[in-house]
This record gives sequence, C-alpha cells and structure tokens, in this order.
Amino acid sequence: MQLNLRTFDAIVTSAAAAVQGAASQVLDLTVGSALRAVLEANAGLGLWLQWLILQVLQTTRAATSSGNDLDTWVADFGLTRLPSVAANGSVTFARFAPVATALVPVGTLVRTSDGTQSFAVTADPTNLAFSAAQNGYTLAAGTASVTVPVQASVAGSGGNVLAGTISLIAAAIPGVDTVSNAAPIAGGLDGESDPALRSRFAAFLDSRARATSVAVGYAVSSVQQGLQYTIQENATQSGATQPGSFVVTVDDGTGAPPSALLTAVATAIEAVRPLGSVWTVVPPNVTHATIDMTITTGATLSHAAVAATVAAAVTSFVNALPVGAALPWSRLAQVAYDASASVANVSAVTLNGGTLDIVPGPGGVVKAGTVTVN
Repeated sequence: MQLNLRTFDAIVTSAAAAVQGAASQVLDLTVGSALRAVLEANAGLGLWLQWLILQVLQTTRAATSSGNDLDTWVADFGLTRLPSVAANGSVTFARFAPVATALVPVGTLVRTSDGTQSFAVTADPTNLAFSAAQNGYTLAAGTASVTVPVQASVAGSGGNVLAGTISLIAAAIPGVDTVSNAAPIAGGLDGESDPALRSRFAAFLDSRARATSVAVGYAVSSVQQGLQYTIQENATQSGATQPGSFVVTVDDGTGAPPSALLTAVATAIEAVRPLGSVWTVVPPNVTHATIDMTITTGATLSHAAVAATVAAAVTSFVNALPVGAALPWSRLAQVAYDASASVANVSAVTLNGGTLDIVPGPGGVVKAGTVTVN
C-alpha cells in the first residue's frame, strides 16, 4: 500500500486552510501568531505519527527492515545471520643472535605498527617447528627465524592488513627479537550484511521445494561467508556425462579450501539433495596466472611505488575471480590503469607468456602466480 505522505509545511498549510474555511472572519495566521503556533504544534505531532507509521511498515517486511529487526524477522523462519570471519595469515619471528633455543608459544599476540590490530599465533601440527608437548614453535640453536600461522583477535574485515604492517610483539619472548609479515593477512569478513541476508532469505524460501539446484546452492552459501561454488549437473568429477550425478566445486577464496570445510558443505547438501542422486564436493582445479607488464608513470609518485600498487591491484583482481570465471587478457591493462592515476601507459602485457585468455572451466579457478610490473 502506498501512503500519501505530507511534509511539515504541507500539514500546516492544510490546517490553516481548514481553519480559514470554517471561520466566519479572516484570522491572523502570520508567522509568530498564536493560532499559527497552535497549528504548527499539531502539525509536528502529525509528522511524528506519520514517521511512526513508516517505521512500523519498514519492520513488518524483510525487504525494508534492517539490523536487529531483520534478524528477528528471518529468525521466525529458523534463519540466522552468518557471523564475521577472522583474517588468517602467517608471520615470521626472527632474532639477531641465534645462539640458544627459543619458543614461540601458541596464543602469542603480535600487532600492527600502529597498534590497532592484534593477531594470535595458532597451532599448526603440520609445521615442522611445532611442538605439541610445549604447545608452541621452537627455534633451535642456530635457527634465525620461524614462520608461524596467526589469526586476527577480532573477527571482521579490519583484520585484513597489508604485507609488512605487523611489527610489534605484545609481550617479550626470550630469544626472539622481531616479527614481520611478508604476505598480507587476508580472509577477514564482517558479519553478513542486510542486503546479503535478504538475498539469502529469498534463496531460503526458494529452496523449500528441495531437490533443486537452488536448494543445493542455498545449502552451500549458508555454511560460511565468502564461499564461491559451481554446480555441474549430470556430470561426474572427471567431466563424463552421467544422469543423476552432480558435482559441486567449492572455494573459500584461497583455491585450496580445507577438508573440514568440504565436509561441512557435503553435510549441508545431504539435507537437500535429490533422492537417489550421486554427488561429490570437490575443491577447484587451480590455474596460476603469470602476468608481466610494463607501465609508464608520471612524475608525481615514484615509479616503484606505482608499480607496487598496480601489482597489488592486479593480484587482487585475479584472486577475486569466482569459480569457473575466465581471466581475460585484455582486462589486465584496464586494472592497471584503474589502480593509479599516475599510470600513463600500459604495454607489453603478457598472460602466461602470451595474450590468450585463461579459461579454467566450470570446476576451475584462476589465482595469481608471479605478477611482474616493470
């Protein structure tokens, strides 16, 4: 239903006209008069009531409600907002004089140089330096450094930081002097946004029929934020045609999703899959892109700084491609131009040594390999 809304001035004008029409003589309705003040007071009250009506209408629809109102709306259907995700990466602890054994305990906090973001060392039993007995990473005598995994202390996109920004150790570690991150810390996501939740709620309603591609897609997207996926129907993992079989390729943005994530996706699909179907959840086949280009820059910024900015922009563009998406050779120059206003020309662009697009296929994904900007 469309409401016939009025502004404050329109309400006052309408009230004044009604009073003038009902009175037997001309009344004083000039600004500052007593009668004008009474009409404006009533108009303000009417405007407030009108605002309350709009608020009620907004909160009674998932399409217009927001925040906690949207959460409570979809909760009636058993749906909840996907939580934020903590950023992950690795840092390197080093020392100037590796003469004795040192230990970096799990849980050690490190921070960015401005102290705004903190990261905790996590356990990785596959790391050769990890000691389960000591619950930490050991630096043997003669070993100058060790690289360990870390996770942002606070989940969200704020934990995504650039390479070289982590340089502080929160508490002194005997035998360890410095910490740094050679690569960016990435993967942090804020809690599911209102538009994303509304979109997923629509998919949730569509999936109630079950045993459809929409239902399978909704099951995958509800496992974790940031998942990319493709569904190949009537096909096997090898690509052969097989009626009643489907393959779900899932990626968390890294190109190598952990087995625990694939298991969680498989469990979610099990609840909605068609009866009697054969299905498989697999990680994507990664095709690495080696990119070379030459740029000409203006005199405003140093060439090296602009080249680094362009390389980071190209890497981010490639790594953000969804599963099954091709990498067009012609887009690389465009990304370079868009990266900085100081880029005057882009030339000699090659992709894996040539000028052909990379087409990974429905079960593949393209990730950045070596990106060289001269």
